[in-house]
Amino acid sequence: MKILIIRLSSIGDIIQCMSVITGLKNKFPNAEIHWVVRADMESLVKIDPRIDKIWAFDRKEGFAGVFKLGAKLKQEQFDLIYDAHSNIRSNILKSVLCPLGTCGNKLVTRHKDRLKRLLLFKFGINKLPKPFKALDSFRKPLHKWQVTEFNTPFEDWNFPTETEAKIKELVLDQIPAGQKWVTLVPSAAWALKRWPVNYWQQLVELRKDLHFVVLGGPGDDFCEEIRSAAPERVINLAGKTSLMESFCAVWHSPYVISGDTGFLHAADLFQKPGQAIIGPTAFGYPSNPKMKVMEVDLPCRPCTKDGSTKCKIKEERKCLMDISPRMVADTIIF
Repeated sequence: MKILIIRLSSIGDIIQCMSVITGLKNKFPNAEIHWVVRADMESLVKIDPRIDKIWAFDRKEGFAGVFKLGAKLKQEQFDLIYDAHSNIRSNILKSVLCPLGTCGNKLVTRHKDRLKRLLLFKFGINKLPKPFKALDSFRKPLHKWQVTEFNTPFEDWNFPTETEAKIKELVLDQIPAGQKWVTLVPSAAWALKRWPVNYWQQLVELRKDLHFVVLGGPGDDFCEEIRSAAPERVINLAGKTSLMESFCAVWHSPYVISGDTGFLHAADLFQKPGQAIIGPTAFGYPSNPKMKVMEVDLPCRPCTKDGSTKCKIKEERKCLMDISPRMVADTIIF
């Protein structure tokens, strides 16, 4: 049996979609799994050795390249096709693979519920599942094929050797033997969904029994402020690791505390224990039962898809400000 998954981007969505591999392997243990992904995202999919073939698509090839790729895929004669993207490019691929809807039940699509999203963010009418767990939204379409068991532990992630070596050097060799440590992810693409920097500092100060590793990008200078709260117990990796190396750090982490980011989705995929600090966004909730959701109930929540909008009330980021460092510190148990 051959199964094709179409998910071209983005980082967070690819990570969440990767959770379906376990379900497919549980239902079809001998299946050959193929994945269509954007070329610049290919390295993410490569960490799962259960994916037999990756079809990397370069955006520079345009729509002509999509049709060309579709012709190649058609030759594979897939038994099952999962469109986990549902955009123009994936629809073109489906039109080549399943002309005039000829695939029938062998094709399933993850729809984006655009009307429900419009109702939620424009009019405050929530018709989406509450809480909305993105991993579950990628898994649900596969119920059509009786694929329902997704939580079987998987630990054979295939990170590149040089990636593993760097995390060993920067993190694993730096944590004193026998000491517990926690990975913190304070960054986010938009400021609206960031827990305050001074809260992260207070968290570090409150848990003097723990060491911490802070993940962030090259421009996240505030990560050094968090390290300054206890420099002898905090490792700041902001700007020192690639995206893949940061994901590897999450994989090795005993416990992860993160806002609504791609690293939270990675921790969810890896079934790590930890905490998800959820503020104004709607779709960041983890599915992993070992990940505790930290949130406060406010009538204005959720108010944004990704944090790119402005706060709707005068007390800005109240949904995050009301999650105190003490609440988070007292909940760290592992």
